[in-house]
Amino acid sequence: MKTIEIDFDVFKEITLRRATEKVSHNDVLRELFGLEPKNSSDMSVATAGKSWVTKGVEFPHGTKFRATYKGQIFHATVEDGALVLNGKRFLSPSSAAVSITENPVNGWVFWECRLTENESWQIIKKYRNQ
Repeated sequence: MKTIEIDFDVFKEITLRRATEKVSHNDVLRELFGLEPKNSSDMSVATAGKSWVTKGVEFPHGTKFRATYKGQIFHATVEDGALVLNGKRFLSPSSAAVSITENPVNGWVFWECRLTENESWQIIKKYRNQ
């Protein structure tokens, strides 16, 4: 296995993007680069039906997300501990947003969510500041 050098800020950011301790630093990088999880079957079993926790914010299993980009509405859902968009699992809102825009974007202001059918859509940054 190869070793790469990274500075502390990069290490800290990768560590913060881990949804749980079961998610490795390598898993985070694979997600950011748009690569399939190395052991996708292990990942789904370990997180079945669980909430998605990112940057200390918990989104319950089944939470609906939406975003509008270039006039098109995109929908995603929290499933088994991740944000699922078009069948692909994302560990951060920004990596899901980048998969749409193909440009760097802050997922916390890109996505809206609705925690229950009775609630209105809210920019997810709102939950991060609480």
